[in-house]
Amino acid sequence: MPELPEVETVRRGLAPAMEGARFVSVELRRPDLRRPFPNDFCQRLEGTTVAALKRRAKYLLAELSSGDVLLMHLGMSGSFRVELPATAGREGASLSPGGYYHARSETKAHDHVVFSMSSGARLVFNDPRRFGLMLIVPAADLHDHPLMREVGPEPLDPSFDAARLALALAGKAAPLKAALLDQTVVAGLGNIYVCEALHLSHLSPRRKAGTLVARGGVPTPRLVALVEAVKAVLADAIEAGGSSLRDHRQTDGTLGLFQHRFRAYDREGEPCVTPGCAGTVRRIVQSGRSTFFCPVCQK
Repeated sequence: MPELPEVETVRRGLAPAMEGARFVSVELRRPDLRRPFPNDFCQRLEGTTVAALKRRAKYLLAELSSGDVLLMHLGMSGSFRVELPATAGREGASLSPGGYYHARSETKAHDHVVFSMSSGARLVFNDPRRFGLMLIVPAADLHDHPLMREVGPEPLDPSFDAARLALALAGKAAPLKAALLDQTVVAGLGNIYVCEALHLSHLSPRRKAGTLVARGGVPTPRLVALVEAVKAVLADAIEAGGSSLRDHRQTDGTLGLFQHRFRAYDREGEPCVTPGCAGTVRRIVQSGRSTFFCPVCQK
């Protein structure tokens, strides 16, 4: 499933075509994704202007001139394609600079939603597994919506620090990795970037989460290092355009490159990249998910 860096990459790719633009037409090519589309989905979007395109955790939020918010989730395999109009002397196309790890699939059988914008762009949502989601929510109700009200703090927000994470982890006996995957603890983190942040901060995914909090709820130095690692890994991944595992693609059709920078994820049996460490990356299964870590330097 796309994680925070992938969703932020998609947001940045969509923003130039969406922000300040009006929905000229909306085409639904099936009645549902993970959930049925609202009966008035097209009517509520057509004619409205996107005031801003934001991200909250793994959700895209298009704030509309009508006072509604278009809430979108990519699900397991969802992606957007931005089709730009032709200009003088140039055919309409999406740019894909550089060489990438996999070629983009040309099949369009899973194009389920098409937004035609006044900017001239067509935004096509493709979702082979149909686990994506699109809802329209009144802006006044967004904070209390069931999908939003329990979402934890944004890890890249300046207000997210070790003290705030300590409040969430104090007394927790759950494994550290499981605690960080809990979206009520911190928003947007998934399997890939938790593995990467734990390796960078040299913390074992099996460690009890509460051991990083000292008496009185004070964060330990190792918890401070973890928060710094989370922010650094996410920032690097966003800069690289996310990770191209399976279905994730940027909106121009190119693939994210962060997988070429992995420290631990998907590197089972390879040498640990920590300077001076003689360990080898191992894979274990936690809560049904693969965890990659170095048992020598992650304690």
